[in-house]
Amino acid sequence: MAVSWALRPALVGDAHWMAELRALVMRPDLERLGRWSETRVRTRFLDAYRPEFTWVIVVDGLDAGLIAVRPEPDAQWIEHFYLASAFHGRGIGGEVLVHVMNLTRDARPFRIDVMQGSPARRLYERTGFVFQREDAIDVFLSAS
Repeated sequence: MAVSWALRPALVGDAHWMAELRALVMRPDLERLGRWSETRVRTRFLDAYRPEFTWVIVVDGLDAGLIAVRPEPDAQWIEHFYLASAFHGRGIGGEVLVHVMNLTRDARPFRIDVMQGSPARRLYERTGFVFQREDAIDVFLSAS
């Protein structure tokens, strides 16, 4: 069964539900890596939130997630890419990622970092991202 999704521009008022979604989605990886903080996970998002670079992922009429593309001089960083778990496994994440990359594509590569051991890495690699480097917490990937 096909799932209907769309993007809408994010608003300043979306920040708090987005911070809550981030906390829910990231908690398993943060706990596994010993980095979970009830406060820090939300504060880091709220301090960095830029609605002008963010879209809300709307699935069947419901605000279900978000994706941001932050432009830098040498790359476009895909960040804050979260989808509520009720919508996982339906191909939505891959479709949204490809769509947003096509919308924002220019000469700069796309970059993303994913937490060590995160199952999200498979999504990025299926979409053409390749390993660049890693540290104790993150794996950095890029795509042209």
